[in-house]
Amino acid sequence: MDKKKTGFDTLAIHAGQKPGPATGAIMTPIYATSTYAQPELGVSTGYEYARTGNPTRTALEANLAAMEGARFGTCFASGMAAVSSLMGILSAGDHVVVSDNTYGGVYRVFERVFRNFGIRFSWVKTSDLDVLEKAFTPQTKLLYIETPTNPVMEITDIAGASAIAKAHGALTAVDNTFMTPYFQRPLEHGADLVIHSTTKYLNGHSDSVGGALITSNEALDERLKFIQNSEGAILGPFDCFLVLRGTKTLAVRMRQHEVNGRAVVKYLQSRPGIKRIFYPGLPGHPGHEAHKRQATGFGAMVAFDVGSYEAARSFLNALDVFVLAESLGGVESLACHPASMTHGAVPKDKRDELGITDGLIRLSVGIEDVDDLLADLDRAIGAR
Repeated sequence: MDKKKTGFDTLAIHAGQKPGPATGAIMTPIYATSTYAQPELGVSTGYEYARTGNPTRTALEANLAAMEGARFGTCFASGMAAVSSLMGILSAGDHVVVSDNTYGGVYRVFERVFRNFGIRFSWVKTSDLDVLEKAFTPQTKLLYIETPTNPVMEITDIAGASAIAKAHGALTAVDNTFMTPYFQRPLEHGADLVIHSTTKYLNGHSDSVGGALITSNEALDERLKFIQNSEGAILGPFDCFLVLRGTKTLAVRMRQHEVNGRAVVKYLQSRPGIKRIFYPGLPGHPGHEAHKRQATGFGAMVAFDVGSYEAARSFLNALDVFVLAESLGGVESLACHPASMTHGAVPKDKRDELGITDGLIRLSVGIEDVDDLLADLDRAIGAR
């Protein structure tokens, strides 16, 4: 399939997959095997042991790479397994510049695991390119960006940030989980590598946990695959099958997610008692213009501040259609309290500095009937 001549919706459905040669099966089979027969000594079919490779995983990796406009993909047991494997390209003494408002699990693994191995991290406001430039040192090997950030939706100019990293001889990795390749393709803006939690929108049905690293840098891809094979952080064939099923509807889901997300934001703007709304689609959002330059949509992740923990608790406990739960990106709408859930591992003083207050609520707006979602929010706001 010629990726340059094929639309995104078609790539999402077909890339990396062909009907099974034996039966004509449309869906890539779940290759539930730990090893593969070799025709004769010294001759391989291309698959030797399932930790090293699996045909279902190969199909998913090709599918994700095609959607990101990349050459290579590697799928991992979770988003955090992907992040941790990425750290394997570094050595003691290396320095990483990181967006200061990232997922709390990233903060935890960087500060409480990899710092112990002699890797140093600087948490900076990557949305400010002047601040970003000053954070680089001769030891900086990686710039790690999340845009939009979780949960306060700060936007980093991917092209500008990547150019700074390149000038300092560092690689740029971008977590694209919130936007997906449907809305944003960081490699087209100069990034070297894209990170995904496939658990979220790519799977889309809240029934699989996984992660991916995607790049067009062949040497980097070979290193990542060596690290994965050495550590064994692989995505199993059944989870690969589930994500492949999910990417087939990614485009139509993301379009509806955004329609509903915009309606929720418009509703929240009309309600008294909402202190602040975090959504890059708002013209007043400080990263609005930068986001428009590098993305084709604004997605369906919304955060807003109701002023206090007590107000947040009353709101969240009153929800019915929205489900109080960790994670995001499924067809169902979810609500969470970042300060005590997704970012509980981040120290309170740092959360306060980032705007992750006790009154902050994050919504992952699903694709249910939007009138039901708005009615649910209306009941919950009335319960505060």
